[in-house]
Amino acid sequence: MKSAEFRLTYATMFDPPQRLHDLFDAALEGLLSKLGNEYPLTINGKSVRCPEKFEDLSPADDNQILGVFQQAGAAEAQRAVAAARAAFTVWSKVPWQRRVELLRRVAEIIRERCFTLAAALSLSVGKNRMEALGDAAETADLLDYACDQMEGHQGFVEELPRDPLPGLVAHNVSVLRPYGPWLVVSPFNFPCALSGGPAGAALLAGNTVIVKCASDTPLAPRLLADCFLEAGLPDGAFNFLTGPGDSLGQALSSHPDLAGVTFTGSHGVGMAIHRQWAQGPYVRPVILELGGKNPAIVTQNADLDVAALGVMRSAFGLQGQKCSACSRIYVERPVYAQFVERLLALTQGLTMGDPTRRDVYLGPVINRRAQAHYLECCQELARAGELLCGGVAPDQGEMARGSFCAPTLAAQVPQDHPLWRQEMFLPIALLAPVDDLEQALALAKDTIYGLTAGLYGNAQEARRFFEEMEAGVCYANRPTGATTGAWPGMQPFGGCKASGAAGKNAGGPHYLQLYLREQVRAQIVRSNHAPE
Repeated sequence: MKSAEFRLTYATMFDPPQRLHDLFDAALEGLLSKLGNEYPLTINGKSVRCPEKFEDLSPADDNQILGVFQQAGAAEAQRAVAAARAAFTVWSKVPWQRRVELLRRVAEIIRERCFTLAAALSLSVGKNRMEALGDAAETADLLDYACDQMEGHQGFVEELPRDPLPGLVAHNVSVLRPYGPWLVVSPFNFPCALSGGPAGAALLAGNTVIVKCASDTPLAPRLLADCFLEAGLPDGAFNFLTGPGDSLGQALSSHPDLAGVTFTGSHGVGMAIHRQWAQGPYVRPVILELGGKNPAIVTQNADLDVAALGVMRSAFGLQGQKCSACSRIYVERPVYAQFVERLLALTQGLTMGDPTRRDVYLGPVINRRAQAHYLECCQELARAGELLCGGVAPDQGEMARGSFCAPTLAAQVPQDHPLWRQEMFLPIALLAPVDDLEQALALAKDTIYGLTAGLYGNAQEARRFFEEMEAGVCYANRPTGATTGAWPGMQPFGGCKASGAAGKNAGGPHYLQLYLREQVRAQIVRSNHAPE
């Protein structure tokens, strides 16, 4: 289904048109009729089934089976790597213009199926329909932006100055070339954008790809994989696997024939992959995005209504399960009480429930383990400070069947408490008053992470914030999100410090090059010496 009347971005979905809801409802109805279907792996262009299976259950309803998926292991990992390695000899020789053509076709198919993908994301991840549509639409835009970069750089072939060799004419060229088979390990929270974006960049560069998605959310990545496979890529160029991280994930991440890896997930797992790959016989590229503990600063010069709206959306969008979620809020004392009043009113007005419903803002967290962790964190924050709202897991009516958690704001928690620094990945945010911007910046930077950050204040304060803040994406005065809402080509997404290992943000002008290596070609093309 196409959305020709409007372009989907997070900004569009801040005030969605009626047509968007009509298309979503139709796609949801179609997908619900297919619940419980079995889905295969794809290796070397072929559907593959395994003896062992697992079920994808809706986090909103423990009894709802969304699909049955293959539990791949070491044998399937070996087959996928062999297929990707064999296909690399073919795909890497395809002219970059043709690769662009095929990847744009993938983006086109994604847009045609955007609402079906979004419905799958709501059911499987628990995203409300706006968040789900954003994930699906962003995937297509990531692919198109990467194609724009490849075309804009003319395939990354650049003539270099010629050697001043007497009597000879030299030809020097810099060419960016692919590495080989590339592993993409995607997270549960953005299973389309963070599968399709890295996979598309790797493919566009001429690498072949194996996508291993999170076992909590395989439905949308499986439907996304079909978009890649139906675009006309050669067999083995794109392979898709499902299965547990401790067996399949380990077998893939330790495979010596993989040339590169992109991992999005926890700091602990990402650093383990980084260290493991460092034990190999040579350095291989590792692209990591490892979470955040993202602050928002509200000064006495801020528009408090805009600030409260932006903080609320970033703290509780996708139930706080974004690596860019706002989980720390520092407010100058003269406006602290007024800001808290506004933020509380917005937070307490949020609707929780079935994320596919139009009126719902908060769906469930990803599983019962996350819900249990939420309750533990809330109990600890109540002991250390004060819960202004939330702190409960609704267990009445339909919500008793899912992993729902009330949006929670905590105050008066000492700054040395561990939860000011630990990434909770839950709908919990901590508030604290500060004396001035200098203190706020010092507290905001007091973390190992450096992903996103936000400020609400005047222009002078924003300039200082941009200069001093240690984060990959910095926002000022955004009502759509204090620390969230990046979009390809507009706000490329990535971090520094413990939040990322690349230093180049996805969806930005420097990202595609991470999947390419430089080869310099120096050739004597002719001699100026006259024959004797």
